[in-house]
Amino acid sequence: MSHAAKKLSSMDASFLYLETPEMPMHVGSMAIFKLTDGYDGNFFEDFKAMIASRLHLAPILKSRLQKTPIDIDHPSWVEDEQFDINRHIFRASLPAPANRVILEQTVGWMHAKLLNRARPLWEFYVFEGMKDNEIGLYSKIHHACIDGGAGAALTSMVYDISPIPREVPAPTARLKPANEPRDIAAQLMDSYGQLWRQPLDSSKAKTFDLPRSGKSDLGSILFDNAMFQLESGIKFIGGIPEMAKSVSDMVAKISDPKARDNIAQLISPSTVLNKSISSERSFAGVSVSLTQAKAIAKQSGGKLNDVVMALSSGVLRRYLIGHGALPNRSLTAAVPISLREEGNTEANNQVFGMVCSLASNIEDPKARLEAIIAQSVKSKEMSHPLRALMPSVSNISMLGAPMVVQVLALLYSRSNLSDVLPPAANVTISNVPGPRQTLYAVGAELLHIYPVSIATHGLVLNITVQSYRDQLDFGFIAGANIIPNVQELADMLPEELATLSAAYAPPDVRTSAAS
Repeated sequence: MSHAAKKLSSMDASFLYLETPEMPMHVGSMAIFKLTDGYDGNFFEDFKAMIASRLHLAPILKSRLQKTPIDIDHPSWVEDEQFDINRHIFRASLPAPANRVILEQTVGWMHAKLLNRARPLWEFYVFEGMKDNEIGLYSKIHHACIDGGAGAALTSMVYDISPIPREVPAPTARLKPANEPRDIAAQLMDSYGQLWRQPLDSSKAKTFDLPRSGKSDLGSILFDNAMFQLESGIKFIGGIPEMAKSVSDMVAKISDPKARDNIAQLISPSTVLNKSISSERSFAGVSVSLTQAKAIAKQSGGKLNDVVMALSSGVLRRYLIGHGALPNRSLTAAVPISLREEGNTEANNQVFGMVCSLASNIEDPKARLEAIIAQSVKSKEMSHPLRALMPSVSNISMLGAPMVVQVLALLYSRSNLSDVLPPAANVTISNVPGPRQTLYAVGAELLHIYPVSIATHGLVLNITVQSYRDQLDFGFIAGANIIPNVQELADMLPEELATLSAAYAPPDVRTSAAS
């Protein structure tokens, strides 16, 4: 049975509208598996069968987009009645020498290709025949479906915690709710009564819901949008006290002279990393010790995310010095922050962002990390009022906006404005917590899971890291017209970690290491 249509939020839909041929808006990963010695099965077929049996755990994987007439409103997710898993999981192979370097080059090329919007927006590619009995799995899913938090939830669908795949109960039948006119009228009257029983109660306003037709004809879309606007207005009124407090806090912070100094430090210099990109990508992955990174975080009084930014800053500093392009002012990073409550696994986007200084103008690695820690605390303080406002403003919608935004995104992409406009940040850096235990897929051990994220006009380079077991798996993705060989940056990361670790080592250890 088909399920009810689910309209995309404004934040989710924005990833569709901003997408252009030069700027695909899907995220993914490059996983490396190790087959058991003497394995003589068919990994591809076994893997495909396992995913097919678990698709009901992630309904978004069987949902396609249903557009509105002339893009007058956000599209909806509807169940794909013609879903065929063979259109989403593919067997692939690599040319000799069929190693990880070739796999990374292939993933970079494939990540630049747009997903087919006529189908559910995801694809898996299984690379067999690699050296050392390894299997590569490249996956991509559109950002309109998912963010990093929800992606971690999908991990539980694909992977098991033992070589023997767990039994997953079959799906139970679900009937599509009947949105007949009499049902909608009854729900509308119930909502009206609820409103007057609890007028302007902020706790009730947040959960105030009006009925929707869920249909795709123009009249139903106009009706549903009217319900949405009325519902949003009620929720907005109920949230005024909380929003007023957030605005007051923000004004107070901006009025503080110290805060103005902090804002000045977050102004991003223009660099070679802030140009327009082509429809080509360069990708590389590298792993470093999680235990070593956590030890540095503890010694410095910071957090793991601060160490990730310090490592990225050191790599960027080395790279830009090598190309004679390091600016005098510090680089900045756009850092996504999850708004997802613990236990929330909904397949949508619940994310906010802040800009942090990378202290790239500081040569000493220890002083650089300490500066990043201090600036990170200030950035969080500055962004906190805005973070509180995000749930209230992230789903603002107007009829006709989808069409307008798509036209503007295409004009921006073709105009090369990012080559001349001041950058909001210089690089994107994201840290996604992952599982500590060993994972398996149809008996094969997962060795690494390197994130493959999004490069955009003006933000050529994206560095995303996911923790797994006792390692940090870094994924570097870049516009290949600006950074043709991003492996150059990835190769610098282990040395940068060693340098930072040595800076926090006891004096006698540093002396013996130097000798």
